[in-house]
Amino acid sequence: MKLPTLFALLGLSLCGLTGCVTDDGTSAMAQATTRTRTAAADRAPWVIQTPFGIMYGQTPRENVQYSSREAPGTIIVDTPNRYLYYVVGRDQAIRYSIAVGGEGYDWSGVSTVSAKREWPDWTPTPGELKRFPNLPKHMAGGQDNPLGARALYLGATLYRIHGTNEPWKLGTAVSSGCIRLSNDDIVDLYNRSKVGAKVIVRR
Repeated sequence: MKLPTLFALLGLSLCGLTGCVTDDGTSAMAQATTRTRTAAADRAPWVIQTPFGIMYGQTPRENVQYSSREAPGTIIVDTPNRYLYYVVGRDQAIRYSIAVGGEGYDWSGVSTVSAKREWPDWTPTPGELKRFPNLPKHMAGGQDNPLGARALYLGATLYRIHGTNEPWKLGTAVSSGCIRLSNDDIVDLYNRSKVGAKVIVRR
């Protein structure tokens, strides 16, 4: 159930950037697909651009009933419905709204949280720099960084679960494969999750 929230942002974000990427398709965990998503799968929030910034609706995180045999602490990404579930107990999970990989960059698989970083730096991959030549070669962590406030690194891949400086894009398929949450939500998930936790990405 959506609880619209208004925010005014003063144009400090890097609009149009993808959060992170692996473009070569060589990861055994990643299985790229060009499957076209149906409109029903999108939960894109309403977004209004104004002279004062961007106003948008956002789906808050909440405790929900969720049937799963996975152990508490497991992270499950429901790609088609744009939700991430953090399993907290039998048939119970915390549900977060997310943005996922765009067409051709979504994937599925099982991994683990291999590292955690606060306000991570961002270095675009060669594939990103080829597609977006105007990207910086490196960006220090901070409010303007596309990786947001926190990042959970997945196995030995370049994929991450991370925050975003474009929260109005949550509920859509826009990234280069990484899973994005609002900065408030990624801080909450970061504090709950542990290195070594199981991560399941479903599509």
